[in-house]
Amino acid sequence: MRTTTAASGRVWFITGAGRGLGLAFTRAALDNGDRVVAATRTVAPLEGLAAEHEDRLLVLPLDVTDRAAVHATVDRATERFGRLDVVVNNAGIMSMGMIEEFTEAEARAQMETNFFGALWVSQAVLPCLRAQGSGHIVQISSIGALGGFPTTGLYSASKFALEGMSEALAMEAARFGVKVTIVEPGGYWTDLYTSMTATTPIPGYAPLRAELEKQWAEGSVDSDPRLAAEAVLTLVGSDEPPLRLLLGGTAYDLAFDVSRRRMETWARWEEVSRAAEHAIPAPPAR
Repeated sequence: MRTTTAASGRVWFITGAGRGLGLAFTRAALDNGDRVVAATRTVAPLEGLAAEHEDRLLVLPLDVTDRAAVHATVDRATERFGRLDVVVNNAGIMSMGMIEEFTEAEARAQMETNFFGALWVSQAVLPCLRAQGSGHIVQISSIGALGGFPTTGLYSASKFALEGMSEALAMEAARFGVKVTIVEPGGYWTDLYTSMTATTPIPGYAPLRAELEKQWAEGSVDSDPRLAAEAVLTLVGSDEPPLRLLLGGTAYDLAFDVSRRRMETWARWEEVSRAAEHAIPAPPAR
């Protein structure tokens, strides 16, 4: 891994910047001497920081699910600072519940923010980044994208979708000098947990919920968001950033465990898999 010292004045565009990891990323970028466009639904938490960094911090209200608003906000950002160097798609929500319990509205809300919000931002910033021939899009995914788990299935689904889109985006943007990295954090002490919503429980899942609550009560491995911000600073300072970056030992270990189990399963079913493929000429047109 090779890294370079970031030049002062690099411009960041960070969504969900008013809280949690987004706020930590904003503070870290400012402390690094960079400029930041902090896009957030609630601007009040950033008012003090904006007063301290009036010339380097632009706080803009934004609901990332509003595609037109996303494009307008990106336009305001480029008008103010002239360019974008690091785009961090961090805005996200979590709704917990068993798959059967989700209403259509609850399921769509999860996807609208975590997937479509990041898609709209990525689309909006690409004309600027392509014209520059540079830039780095950082997609904040989750340990939940490593696999689906009870009660976090829709959250994982939104992050799986984000990662599938981002893999394609990385290949499409590379020819223009634009880099894309998917960041998969483990647990951090943010208000994601306190602001998350929950489905209406179906009684039949009560025993499974009790088992999960017992597991969760065994202890926390959540960390200070500043550690994630330090890692992202290292990431965007790299000459050769990875497509994926795991944050935290828990995420790292889980990624290897999940990958091993998948490979073992694929190997056991190799004969069936290979038997399902045998090239034949194209069928005649009907």
